[in-house]
Amino acid sequence: MARTTRLALYQTIRQVPLVPVFYHPDDDICLGVVAACYRAGVRAFEFTNRGDFAHERFANLSRICAKEFPGLALGAGTILDAPTAALYLQLGADFIVGPTFSEEIARLCNRRKVAYMPGCATLTEITTAHEWGVEIVKVFPGEVLGPSFIKSLSGPLPFASAMVTGGVEPNRESLSKWFTAGAVAVGMGSQLFPKDVLANRAYNKIEETVNEVVRIIAEL
Repeated sequence: MARTTRLALYQTIRQVPLVPVFYHPDDDICLGVVAACYRAGVRAFEFTNRGDFAHERFANLSRICAKEFPGLALGAGTILDAPTAALYLQLGADFIVGPTFSEEIARLCNRRKVAYMPGCATLTEITTAHEWGVEIVKVFPGEVLGPSFIKSLSGPLPFASAMVTGGVEPNRESLSKWFTAGAVAVGMGSQLFPKDVLANRAYNKIEETVNEVVRIIAEL
């Protein structure tokens, strides 16, 4: 079961508006990355369902996070259907993220009172998600839509809260564009976890990068 209520999860993301997005088939690397992000101040982490037996990696992380990383919300990403969402909820997922919107997943998460952040790329998708109780939508793919899309929401949908994933870089210029446009949070993956850094298990480098991003966002 989720350890973080959806209301607490939304507050957590607004307080530290960076959600790392990550998957790796090696348990030790997964733990090293999560630990580095936690030390850098991250309090919401998305583990993506993108490999064979990804749920087993998630289960291991979930057990460890419950004991060693108090206050960290561990979510499951790239969830496309309700059965998969239910599996991850059973393994302790604190929130569910998807690249698209699913009524079945929304119904399941509402029943369990778990936060659901679906991917949306149009105003129609965003308003549909709102009708199903979604508080924060995942604007995806960010590199295609751009900051101007986020800014345009303030007119017809001033109450919309958007987390951007894709097209966000770990530097002040990129982060400034998205947050100035009105994003409430950003999701970042490979930009935080370069392949060579992972290969060398240079978790201190990951911690430094994430810490800098958290610091920049706080200043913005």
